This record gives sequence, C-alpha cells and structure tokens, in this order.
Amino acid sequence: MSETTETPRRRRLTGRVVADKMDKTVTVRVDRMVRHPLYGKFVRRTTKYHAHDEANECHTGDTVLIEESRPYSKSKTWKVARLMERATKV
Repeated sequence: MSETTETPRRRRLTGRVVADKMDKTVTVRVDRMVRHPLYGKFVRRTTKYHAHDEANECHTGDTVLIEESRPYSKSKTWKVARLMERATKV
C-alpha cells in the first residue's frame, strides 16, 4: 500500500508591516476589498495579523507575504514567508 502524504495547503496573504516593536514578531495589516451588500460599492476592510519573524528582518513599512502556520503563541498563528519589498528610507 503506497500512501502519498501531502503537506496541507496554507493560506497566504500579502500585507504591510505596521509594527515591529516585539521580539521575533511583526504586526501585518492586510487590506481587502469587499462589495457592500446593499449598495454594491467596494469598501476597503483591513485586518491585523501577528506574524512570526524569526530573523527580525522586517521593519515598519515593508511589504511581506505571510502564511498560516502552527500556533506560536495565543495570538500568533502566521509566519513571514517572504519579504517582498523594503520600505523606502526618507
């Protein structure tokens, strides 16, 4: 009997880092557009996620790709998969 064990498909979201004050943790804001049920206009909704950043490489303003993972703490069930774009230094 040959079984193939697949890794589960994990959700991936793209967002912007809004806080990096914690150790190995960043707060990522993910924006999404939803259609208003009555008026049909598109409305922007935002959600903040705490994501695990093992190397402390992400800083405020960076664009990152986060993916679901095992629970690291009570509120941290996402991890930074990739740093997509660095924030510009002014």
